[in-house]
Amino acid sequence: MTPSNNHSALFDSSGFLIDPNVWSITLADRIAQADGLGELNDLQIGLLHALRSEYAKHGCVTALSHVCHLTGQSADCMQHLFPNPRIAWRVAGLPDPGEEARAYL
Repeated sequence: MTPSNNHSALFDSSGFLIDPNVWSITLADRIAQADGLGELNDLQIGLLHALRSEYAKHGCVTALSHVCHLTGQSADCMQHLFPNPRIAWRVAGLPDPGEEARAYL
């Protein structure tokens, strides 16, 4: 699912952003709204920034409980802030993490 037709070239066939460098909070809001999440709140935005930071450091999916810890939240914050980790990864504007990681997400 892509946020809109005029942005479809930004996303791969699985709905992940191809180039994480084009990400912005505005684009994250569009992705979230297209996925039925509505407007992002400050906790969600903080988690998205932490996901992006960890991806930039490690180049892969980081333990989601660790990302929650980095934002000062409980280890299960992901399940409270997003319908599932895959959606959080997409809204964070991160590229397709690969088949094995998608199963984890």
